[in-house]
Amino acid sequence: MRLVIIGCGGFIGSHLLDRLLADETVSVRGWDPQVRKITRHLDNPRLRLHRHPVHEPGRQDELRDAVRWADAVINLAAICNPAEYNTHPIEVIRAGFLDVHPLVELCAAERTWLISFSTSEVYGRTLAGYLPGNTYDDPDLYELDEDETPLIMGPVRNQRWTYACAKQMLERYIYAYHHEHGLPFTIVRPLNFFGPRMDYLPGRDGEGVPRVLACFMNALIEGRPLQLVDGGRRHRTIVSIHEAVDALLLMLARPERAQNQFFNIGNRDNEVTIAELADLMRHCYAEITGDPGYRDHPIEVIDGERFYGAGYEDCDRRMPKLDRARTLLGWTPRIGLREILLETMSSYHDQYAKSPTRP
Repeated sequence: MRLVIIGCGGFIGSHLLDRLLADETVSVRGWDPQVRKITRHLDNPRLRLHRHPVHEPGRQDELRDAVRWADAVINLAAICNPAEYNTHPIEVIRAGFLDVHPLVELCAAERTWLISFSTSEVYGRTLAGYLPGNTYDDPDLYELDEDETPLIMGPVRNQRWTYACAKQMLERYIYAYHHEHGLPFTIVRPLNFFGPRMDYLPGRDGEGVPRVLACFMNALIEGRPLQLVDGGRRHRTIVSIHEAVDALLLMLARPERAQNQFFNIGNRDNEVTIAELADLMRHCYAEITGDPGYRDHPIEVIDGERFYGAGYEDCDRRMPKLDRARTLLGWTPRIGLREILLETMSSYHDQYAKSPTRP
């Protein structure tokens, strides 16, 4: 199998390369300027890596050749960090849509299957989230169905939705090319993939505010309080990166079932509020370190706008319907939340706890 992977050096891309390159029948042409997470693969003769952005001027001929060569193109390109959605909105929109929409056109011209990773954030807020005194009694008002659930974003001034809107626009662009030009496609909507190599820690290998697990890990390692944005009331479901990659491999193995479909990829059984996640992480870190004092590690509540900046708003709940992935792909997630956290947090502890300053 011949694959093009845009964003192969990121969290998902690095785990995907681990699995794909273990198969000697797979060859990959990848695009990513960042290679820290995939150094073990750089000498593999079946990986041809382009260490520049996919949209770099003057490089479209090599991308066109790669798309023509490939059996499938996997798009992982994005700035996937809520702290940047309302602080660097132009960059987020460019990365999520403007920089990659020419890739859609190339795939359509060559009739090459495009597997594009979108986001569960395209669903925005649930219908239930707008009801006063809502207790989520009616699943029709909060479950996320790939074909039926409306995509509800906040007002334009709340720039937290720039990422979701860019990804939604790319979905619509892909579907339009399918409708008008027969582009074979698959849209993947991830719901909180967790695992090793997930994120950076500020002051060590990145700056700014990372996503929630890395924020909590940074606080645990540095002995600072875990900060719960707006009290940590929001609900999230969490799935192992390993099972997420399983789903993608099933798509590649069964194109007749995966093509021209939208797939939620998540784990309904691993739903927590962010407050519950913080407490569970405290207990997991006590187990990892052997220090029971972490079970009572301090937690403080912080206002969302103070934490993320002006224009912040959040999704209230992400409960995916997974019938399509189960029936078409035979995919069912089974790894529990505690097991996912222990693996992910142990990798952070091993990498960062003994080197608290920037390398």
